[in-house]
Amino acid sequence: MVRRQLCTVLLSLSFFIILTACGGGGGNSESEGEYDSTKKMVVDILQTEDGKKALREIMHDEELKNLLVMESDTVKNAVNEALTSEESKKSWEKMFEDPEFVKTYAQSISDEQKNLMKDLMNDSQFQKQMIELLNNPEVTEQMLSVVKSQQFRAHLEETIQQTLQSPIFQAKIEEILLKASQEQSKSSGSSSESGQESQSGESQSDSGSSDSGN
Repeated sequence: MVRRQLCTVLLSLSFFIILTACGGGGGNSESEGEYDSTKKMVVDILQTEDGKKALREIMHDEELKNLLVMESDTVKNAVNEALTSEESKKSWEKMFEDPEFVKTYAQSISDEQKNLMKDLMNDSQFQKQMIELLNNPEVTEQMLSVVKSQQFRAHLEETIQQTLQSPIFQAKIEEILLKASQEQSKSSGSSSESGQESQSGESQSDSGSSDSGN
């Protein structure tokens, strides 16, 4: 509930900053003071844990994504100026030091990239161009030459290292290892229980045999 309210506050303050920046051409010192203080407030909130969590929730909100389709050049310029300021850069740098935030940000971009590739792969014109390109002997020869080159191998090694250091990849590996560990614990637990049951059965049969002998 508190986080939801924080999301609303962040959105309200963000829109206030944008509107103030768009209409702040009159040189009013009082308006500039309000703008600076509000912007500082937003930056301070974003640096807190609740602020980061609220921002992650905002990035996953589909209604908000559709709502924030900005076509106005004035609004775009205002947002661009706010995001590229030195104060905002420092704030973004701090946020990107948080692995959880980086993971969420990468996932949000990843979905858009996947959708773009799917649209391209389903496009008949794109498919035709790709087939023509791959059937070109010169292109095939160039691709083989690139793959065999030392520069490509170095790039591939660098890509693999970046993938291994990616928060998304690390999170998936942790999830796989945790799942495997849980399954192994279950299987070892069931085998030990079956072993105890068999030993109990053998001891009971032995005691029964000794009683009948007596």
